[in-house]
This record gives sequence, structure tokens and C-alpha cells, in this order.
Amino acid sequence: MVFGRGRKAKKEQAAESAEWLETDDGTSEGDEVATGRRASGPFDASEIENRDGYVDLGALLIAPTEGLQLRLEVEEATQRVVAVTMDLQGSSLQLQAFAAPRSEGLWDEIREQISQSVSGQGGQVEEVQGSFGTELVAKLPAGQADGSRGYRVARFIGVDGPRWFLRGVLGGEAAVDREAAAALEGLFRQIVVVRGDNPMPPRDLLQLRLPKDATTTPQGAPEFQKPERGPEITQIG
Repeated sequence: MVFGRGRKAKKEQAAESAEWLETDDGTSEGDEVATGRRASGPFDASEIENRDGYVDLGALLIAPTEGLQLRLEVEEATQRVVAVTMDLQGSSLQLQAFAAPRSEGLWDEIREQISQSVSGQGGQVEEVQGSFGTELVAKLPAGQADGSRGYRVARFIGVDGPRWFLRGVLGGEAAVDREAAAALEGLFRQIVVVRGDNPMPPRDLLQLRLPKDATTTPQGAPEFQKPERGPEITQIG
């Protein structure tokens, strides 16, 4: 697995959040037998036995796999890590995790905001049902190699956890082909979100960081590439 860093050009980051939903009887899902997200992932840090074998990025723990490349995206003004992108088999999955309230889910609201943002840029958006519930498929205006105008496709997925919200943005073949997305979807389900106990305003970005062994590169640790400009899809939503 190769590990790289990317640079984020703009200071403002799109912030999405949702919340830990309650059941009809008022008890939290955490009090019941694991079903849905708690059974199939992504997971909360409290739902795993230990963190061995994961790449530790602070707010996110990622299970490594052969051929996977990880790229941290850095906010240029502050040098803060604002996203991590997983590149695998010609497709990508950008990840961001946010603090969320306890009282209500926000994914419906966030999808609406993304739709408005895409439409405002002259793009098109469609709401579909996918592996993680309601998703958005967006067509974003983009220049082609021959100078003509075209579109690039991005698929937005969102998952609510206990006081956190995890957003993924699929690009490349995975955005348009469900079979091509299967490997990245599998990795998305294995992600562990480390929310922490500190109070945070809803929609605040959970802190990401380089792995602690990044400078020592022990055997089996990811390699690091020179910083690159990360994709700008996080500006949407």
C-alpha cells in the first residue's frame, strides 16, 4: 500500500454531519443487538476489539489492502489534514468524518445542500438508492483533454454513526459502475471512526493526521509520496 499527501487549495471545507438515531421506543441503537451499520460497517471505535492492523489516521482507522494507495489532502493555508482519498484499481474514494448531534439526522439536509451546490455550478444530480441507503450521483462540469466541455461523475454516500457522520465521494469507474465500486465499498465498510469524547459543534471536521510511524517507515508501513494537490470534490456539499 502506498501512502501520499495532497494539498487542499481552499480554506473552507464542506462539512457534513448526521447523528446517532434513536429507535421508536426512545432507546439508542447502541443498546440493541447489532444490526444495520453496526453489523456491516462503517464502525465506531467502541465497536471493535482493538486497533491492531489498521492504518491510524486519527479520526479514521483504515484497513490496508494490496494495491491500495492513500492520499492525505492538506489545507494549504493551515497545513491541516482535511480529507483522505483511497485510490484502488483506477477509482477513488474520498473520506471525511464530522462531528454530529444526538438529536436528529442531517443526511437529508446535506444531500439537498449538495444538490443545490452542483446545480449552481451548472451540473446535474440524481438521488438513487445504493449500498448505503440514499445516495447522490452528480455530474460536474469539467474540461476535456481536447479543450471541449464535458462532465465528471461523482457518487456521494453518507453514513450516520454515534455522534459522527462519515461521507464518501466515489470517483472514476466506481462512480458509474457498481461492480467497479465493490472493492472500495468493501473498504468503506471496514472504516472505523474515532469520534473522541471532547464536545464539538455539529459539522466540525474530525481531526485527521499522518500515521505516527510515517517518518520511521518500519517494515510493512506505507510509503509516502511528495505532496500533490488533492481533488476538489470536497468543495461540494
